[in-house]
Amino acid sequence: MDPVKQSAFITGGSRGIGLGIAREMASAGFDLAINGTREKKLVEPVLRELASAGSEIMYVRGDISRKSDRQSIYERVISRFGQLHVLVNNAGISPLERRDLLDATEESYDRVMATNLKGPYFLTQLFARHMVEMKEKDPQFQGCIINISSVSSTVASTNRGEYCISKAGISMATRLWAARLGEFDIPVYEISPGIIKTDMTAAVTERYDRLIASGICIQQRWGLPEDVGRVAVAMATGAMPYSTGQVVMVDGGLTIRRL
Repeated sequence: MDPVKQSAFITGGSRGIGLGIAREMASAGFDLAINGTREKKLVEPVLRELASAGSEIMYVRGDISRKSDRQSIYERVISRFGQLHVLVNNAGISPLERRDLLDATEESYDRVMATNLKGPYFLTQLFARHMVEMKEKDPQFQGCIINISSVSSTVASTNRGEYCISKAGISMATRLWAARLGEFDIPVYEISPGIIKTDMTAAVTERYDRLIASGICIQQRWGLPEDVGRVAVAMATGAMPYSTGQVVMVDGGLTIRRL
């Protein structure tokens, strides 16, 4: 698989883990469509940085939780690149306020699920249809879908249940889409990050510093967005052709059970 000729679309690709993925994929030669909700002028420095690697970069503003935005995003990406080889479902949000399960609100649940699960699920539907069409036209076409979940899909946090449930849903979506797209040889993967240093985790830096120092992770350091990005590149470049539906933990050993 020649990555120089490939195009990828990364939701939430202008910051955090998404930006780490974008940097690694740009370095690998991918042309990129970057999605976010901020005005383009606010992400111009990031877009220029990514373009400096020699890749073609486009910014697609839109909210993936909204059906009309998803359709518009899809149409703009395909109009620009003609075909898309890699979809990275990375965009995700945390609850505005961490609340105990006994106090959590339905409004917060709906907000988190709309962005973290419904959005990626139906965005995948749009691009999966496109990839199937491309594969039927050209058997040499190589498509790939990568879902970014979280260790929170299996590790319970009772003060942000809606987030945990949304990521558990993404894990099942990975398996569902892998099963559905297997006949077309379109692999679907999942990356499950642990404690990654991003703007999302900035508010709980002190807490996670203490947990890392106490040995919660076997590798006693923060994970970096680029750690996730390198795994995404391996998946996107065909280095894991016989692993569809599988999850790669990028968590420094956090989820390894120890006595």
